[in-house]
Amino acid sequence: MNLGLHQKNALVCGSTQGIGKAIAIGLAEEGANITLIARNEEKLKEVLALLVNRNQQHNYIVADFSNPEQLREKIERSTQEYHILINNTGGPAGGPIFNAKIEEFEKAFTQHLKCNHILVQSLVPYMKTQRYGRVINIISTSVKQPLDGLGVSNTIRGAVANWSKTMANELGEFGITVNNVLPGATATERLNEIIANKAVKTGKSKEEVTTLMKNASPAKRFAEPDEVANAVLFLASERASYINGINIPVDGGRTKSL
Repeated sequence: MNLGLHQKNALVCGSTQGIGKAIAIGLAEEGANITLIARNEEKLKEVLALLVNRNQQHNYIVADFSNPEQLREKIERSTQEYHILINNTGGPAGGPIFNAKIEEFEKAFTQHLKCNHILVQSLVPYMKTQRYGRVINIISTSVKQPLDGLGVSNTIRGAVANWSKTMANELGEFGITVNNVLPGATATERLNEIIANKAVKTGKSKEEVTTLMKNASPAKRFAEPDEVANAVLFLASERASYINGINIPVDGGRTKSL
């Protein structure tokens, strides 16, 4: 299937590892021009070197999502315009919501919702002129079914999902779609941290926790980052022009709700 992404410009957040990295690589393979964005310049350079380049223009921006004003300044200084925005940021630390500190909510709200909003406000004007825009937020299946031990994440992901749906309603008439991809347990560094934390809290071994988490999905395994990326590539494409304002779980069937 020709996804129609040749020479589309894509800004991919959190693209130095895991799902973000897989998305950047996949979009480049489909012919898009990629701008990576993350806080670690060395890792950005490493991923940049991995991107397929068939007369494409790839680059990167160093920015820390804990500093939204710095992010705004760097995006505004950039001369690049974008058709595709992938909002993707590492999740908050785990733990019961009752024990969460106010600062944890504030930090997560800044990194996820505030920065998403800054990027959309900066990029959408150009998307409107092109009558083509794709905003895709990588969040979590917790927006459908809260996950035990991820209190702050459940809360903030829900806020982003509703922000996204509201934005989809406002921007749809301009040929811009806003959708959420909800990864289940995916083989990333983030998952390794979750497994380690659960092992400590439950007294089980990492191997036991891993087996229990895999068995929670009908697929009986974890997703690979590129399996999540494949859903993103389709949503970013011309083929998904009438798909707007939805949550798409990529979780092997783990989520119990429809």
